[in-house]
Amino acid sequence: MSGSSGVVRVVALVDGVVQGVGYRWFARQRAEAAGLSGTARNLPDGRVEVVLEGPEDLVRATVGALSGPDAPGAVRDVQQRDEPARGVRGFTTE
Repeated sequence: MSGSSGVVRVVALVDGVVQGVGYRWFARQRAEAAGLSGTARNLPDGRVEVVLEGPEDLVRATVGALSGPDAPGAVRDVQQRDEPARGVRGFTTE
């Protein structure tokens, strides 16, 4: 991982038309390209939960991309919260 700031963990809840459109794989590709760890999973209410952990600047930039013009589907909102880093490794989709 590169980046100049401390390690953080962000949980992003992505609302909109984000299931069945390749959104979890999009999130995974962005996270892996940035060297981040975490998960992307569909929630029963139609949202996607994306957890990102790594250097703060890279996590914040990746969270910003979750609703960017390259995101598949139709993102209406991204709510996020910070949590203590857990030292997870790798990225999974569920």
